[in-house]
Amino acid sequence: MDWVRSNTAFVGVCVGAALVVAGAFAGRPDVAVLGAAPVVAGFRDWRRRPTQGPAVHLRASDLPQTAGTLRADIAIRTEGVAALVGVRRGPRALFDARRGPRALVEVLVAVDGSRTVPVVVHTVRTGPQQVAEVEVQGVGPGAASVSEATEPASRNALVLPSTRPLSELPLPPRLRGLTGAHESRRPGEGGGLRDVHPYAPGDRLRRIDWRVTARRAPDLHELYVRREHALAEAVVMLVVDSRDEVGPDPTTWRGSKAPRPQDPTSLDLARQAAASVAEGFLDQGDRVGLEDLGIVRRPLPPGGGRRQLSRIRHALAVTHPEGEPPLRVRPPQLPSGALVLLFSTFLDDGAALVASTWRRAGHRVVAVDVLPVVREGHLTDREHLALRLLRIAREDRLAVLADQDVELVTWRDAPSVALAGLARRTQRRAGAAR
Repeated sequence: MDWVRSNTAFVGVCVGAALVVAGAFAGRPDVAVLGAAPVVAGFRDWRRRPTQGPAVHLRASDLPQTAGTLRADIAIRTEGVAALVGVRRGPRALFDARRGPRALVEVLVAVDGSRTVPVVVHTVRTGPQQVAEVEVQGVGPGAASVSEATEPASRNALVLPSTRPLSELPLPPRLRGLTGAHESRRPGEGGGLRDVHPYAPGDRLRRIDWRVTARRAPDLHELYVRREHALAEAVVMLVVDSRDEVGPDPTTWRGSKAPRPQDPTSLDLARQAAASVAEGFLDQGDRVGLEDLGIVRRPLPPGGGRRQLSRIRHALAVTHPEGEPPLRVRPPQLPSGALVLLFSTFLDDGAALVASTWRRAGHRVVAVDVLPVVREGHLTDREHLALRLLRIAREDRLAVLADQDVELVTWRDAPSVALAGLARRTQRRAGAAR
């Protein structure tokens, strides 16, 4: 790697030489001595310039990754330079860290052989992200020489969606399983009181209610037992519409311009909403699965436990629009009696059609609107008109879903309160007595 004289050192040598010449012609030895110092220092530092340039690469940080935070270590090596320049005045490295079109930081650090510089980036975006792109330029002793910039080194990381606590969550009209955290309508054990019934073969002796027996059959000709409701679990399917990813700026919706890195997109909100709902249900002991409307692939089947939450968060993080969305002949098949939460912007009829189909099939469907708050102050008159027409069509689409008994929740407006309200709504089973 070639090293060139820096502009500062070149100007200093020229000014020093001019002072030496001026002092010699004017008979001023003090002026000549004043100019000789930068000339001697400049030539001395130039002769001590390194012969090899720095090398840089980004590696994974030893610290654990957290939601919304990217970490990496910049490893800078200057092999063979410390022996040439000595220990007292070691080499320097000027590295420029960038993330996309935005510059992060430009720092001059001292390097003696090798050095590791940690980089921490806070982001509101989720999914595959570039941690940073780093270029390093070596600076010789006395800043008299600089090297060529190295090839940019970059590293990507997967940002998992964060979660927010949810107090109450809705349940499907029918619960499944022989155990769980919710009280079902079937007779069993673990739930609340169902009724008091005469003793029958198969009833346990510890279920005998002696007070009721003494009141109804004082002579003990018949025993009465307390029967309870069984505990069961809910099956929940999270359906993410990854066909589009729009930001708060409507001018970026056409796809010609990417959203700003500091603006969370609709898919970022969908990832956070789905991860939060999954964590809430899994903490209750329910089973949660994941489906994607934008990709035809095998869904993540319903499961329980903390490992299932890790699978769901990772699957959500890697979900992104993949070209032209496929044309589905029919909606994805879901488990019988499952609660469906559909996360979409509802900017077209695709998500609304599958939601209405699932509702007609008997599923309880909750449509979660993840469209960000739109910024429209900078729009032109034609863009305002286009946005107004789009809003009218979207509002009509959501109104039709509400008429079909699809429950609506807006994630940006207190979703915890809205979901708690849905959890308190009584769901009438088909065929049950009014």
